[in-house]
Amino acid sequence: MSVTIYVPCDAAALSMGANDVANAIAKAAPDATIIRNGSRGMLWLEPLVEVETDKGRVAYGPVTAGDVQGLVGGGMLEGKDLPLCHGPTEEMPYLANQERLTFARVGVTDPLCLKAYEANGGLVGLGKALKMDAQAIVDQVKESGLRGRGGAGFPTGIKWHTALAQEADQKYLCCNADEGDSGTFADRMLMEGDPYALIEGMVIASLAIGASIGYIYLRSEYPHAATTLRQAIKNWEDAGFFGWNDDGSPRFKLHLRMGAGAYICGEESSMLESLEGKRGEVKVKPPIPAISGLFDKPTIVNNVLTLAAVPYILSEGAKAYADFGQGRSLGTQPFQLAGDIACGGLVEKAFGVSMYELLYDFGGGTRSGRDIKAVQAGGPLGSFVAASEFDMDMGYESMAQRGAMMGHGGLVVFNDATNMGEMARYAMEFCEIESCGKCTPCRIGAVRGKETIEKIMRGEEQSKNVEVLEDLCDLMETASLCAMGGLTPMPVRSALKQFPADFMGTAKAAAE
Repeated sequence: MSVTIYVPCDAAALSMGANDVANAIAKAAPDATIIRNGSRGMLWLEPLVEVETDKGRVAYGPVTAGDVQGLVGGGMLEGKDLPLCHGPTEEMPYLANQERLTFARVGVTDPLCLKAYEANGGLVGLGKALKMDAQAIVDQVKESGLRGRGGAGFPTGIKWHTALAQEADQKYLCCNADEGDSGTFADRMLMEGDPYALIEGMVIASLAIGASIGYIYLRSEYPHAATTLRQAIKNWEDAGFFGWNDDGSPRFKLHLRMGAGAYICGEESSMLESLEGKRGEVKVKPPIPAISGLFDKPTIVNNVLTLAAVPYILSEGAKAYADFGQGRSLGTQPFQLAGDIACGGLVEKAFGVSMYELLYDFGGGTRSGRDIKAVQAGGPLGSFVAASEFDMDMGYESMAQRGAMMGHGGLVVFNDATNMGEMARYAMEFCEIESCGKCTPCRIGAVRGKETIEKIMRGEEQSKNVEVLEDLCDLMETASLCAMGGLTPMPVRSALKQFPADFMGTAKAAAE
């Protein structure tokens, strides 16, 4: 009997030689059926090879092409306990202790197999949505408590309700897949590992707001995701799941558009400008896109993870989703662990899990063995969290109370050898490079901020320059047009407050 072996086709696994491993398995076990699945999210174990057995799937990893012959000869095809074996995949603590709603299928199925998608719960939400009117769909999303997973955390149902209420001959739905925050990769994993979840979520959203055209705006650095999405969209259309108009055209037409590498196009108005073929610059609000967005028509812009959560909500009901989480942070969040972390990867947990649990129970502390000095939460514009704050609950409000932010759920770990003054300087430099240049506080403030930090770290009139830096941060926070300039002071101020010695040179002097 042929055995089924799963080898990931996720970009992270490919970077570690997954294709070579798959080819080696094909030679060593020619009768085996090899399925290229998404990643389970345990990136330190990639390529993670799984073998289907009578007891379920058994995991081996990290597997190299050179390991394959020995594994096959030693009994991997029978699921035997070998040096690289981790036992049944679903029983591995890293996975078993998660609440996977959005990522339930990622790593489980062939990403492009519609039959596998449907066999694992796909299309149920869409089937229910097709029997509901638009307002009922919006109400379900409202009651679920789903908020934007791109960083802002705005209630999705309210945004949809606004677009639904608009009278227009054309409405658009845009998926913001320009995932540019440092240490984040959840969007990429979802698009490469379960693209139909995103597509189904977009079709449901189109029914809710009355949109007939949709766009996925994908960052140019994701070529594997682009290839997968193009094929997935074609497969979905060929299967007729977009629905048909009377003239035989698809009821909802979905397009893939590639960005050009601008971080600022992760901001919704800049993204819409780019989609229109213009320079990616922030637009002054109002009007908001839900009223006047793409080509001046009502437009909904949602993040990948937001839209991919919608099929579960429609399938299982708003209450089932809202039963996860705490306070106004309901449902689950795919957290991403990166930096100096022993077990980097993706962890989907209900809001309320502590940062400590993510860093140590899942992440296993640092890979280097050094102490964790700080964690940057929420991307390059997020604050630095010191070890004394690791007990904080991960939720929008609970993090804000501690001066931190959720962002896209990324956690980047820095060990005790890191100079946080340098990291603050980098935050200003990042803003300088990535600013769209439209507003002066961001365009000029970031340059002056970087220069001022450099002066402080050189020992030039430190107290006076700290005052200048604080004034610059006030200006950028209050006068910038968007979060690019408005949030850049967050990492700077958090570093200055918690690690002043790294700016003043006393930390270096003490070490010497």
